[in-house]
Amino acid sequence: MRAPAATRPSRLMSSIDQAISIKYNNLVYELKATGHDIITLSLGEAFFDIPAPDFSGFDVAELHHYSHSRGVPELRRRLAKYYEDRFGPSVDPDQEMIITAGSKAAIYMTLLAVLEPGDEVIMTEPFWLSYPAHVRLCRGEPVMVAHQESLFDLERHITARTRVIIINNPNNPTGKVYTAAELDHLHALATRHGLLLLVDEAYNEFVAPGTAFVSAAVGDPERLHTVTVNSMSKNFGISGWRIGYLIAHRRIVDEVLKLNQHLVTCAPTILAGYLAGHFDELISRTRPQIQQAVAMRATAAGWLADAGIDTLPGEATFYLFGSLGESSLNSDAFATRLLRERGVCVVPGIAYGESCDRHIRISVGTESPERTRRGIAAIRSLIDATRT
Repeated sequence: MRAPAATRPSRLMSSIDQAISIKYNNLVYELKATGHDIITLSLGEAFFDIPAPDFSGFDVAELHHYSHSRGVPELRRRLAKYYEDRFGPSVDPDQEMIITAGSKAAIYMTLLAVLEPGDEVIMTEPFWLSYPAHVRLCRGEPVMVAHQESLFDLERHITARTRVIIINNPNNPTGKVYTAAELDHLHALATRHGLLLLVDEAYNEFVAPGTAFVSAAVGDPERLHTVTVNSMSKNFGISGWRIGYLIAHRRIVDEVLKLNQHLVTCAPTILAGYLAGHFDELISRTRPQIQQAVAMRATAAGWLADAGIDTLPGEATFYLFGSLGESSLNSDAFATRLLRERGVCVVPGIAYGESCDRHIRISVGTESPERTRRGIAAIRSLIDATRT
């Protein structure tokens, strides 16, 4: 039956694809629901042992209703203290922070607050896959920089229309941690060209001992050109709760606040209240499990190397970005066949930029070591079966 004209989407929405990682994970949910056993190396989360929340000690009348649109004040204070204790820069929780429904919303609202139609946003591949869609939804133009290019050559991509540089540190999907020198270079570019540096630090806790992580907030303590976005969803192992936040200059926060009020109203009050009351308890419980996930990543990196599968450099998070090597398939075709024929789900590299179509993202945050190793063996097997 022909679709009614009234249901026709806008040209903008017709140009936006589904988030590929979520599309594949939806396929996993559907296959599992019909009895299939799927080795899931695609999920963008780590599974932690966390107790079920107990709300018995809270004021029920408050938990069931709206809260401050900047975020529950006690949680803002906790997060400001966390950043100061962890990284150094002081944060005003009343003027320089907003808690919202996940870091995705924080990134999108920041871009919506600063971009004019046609403004360019530079992102280095592999980028987190939603960045280009966020930019396009704001009527901006994403400028993708191939992963083979050096960060120190980024200036040649800056034009009169450039407004923002966005990075993910640590990086999803490679696990790369940006060095202090790289961050200093980005701060210098932002200052020299009057740009905003938007830094997604959702995996800042997922760093192995001995690896130095520097928050972008350190290089711009007055927040003159830097917006830092983070996610309690990732670092507390509660991805389904959708709690994220941003730290920025008051001028940007005030604009994002208006968007948050119109689009979200406030982050879920009951969940934010629980996090405020159990902040230290939860982070102390998840940190050892985070280190187990990072250690599992290192183990899986060894298994991939033993299987002759190269990966892009990285040491943090629970992701690895594996090369398809001699396979004749592009990343989407490879991931589809891997799922349908071998019961293993990964995310195609094309989701992270055109220069990444010869890679797949492998997540080791959810499966057992034995099943992860079986999944890697299946990847090697399919590469061999599809050699050029």
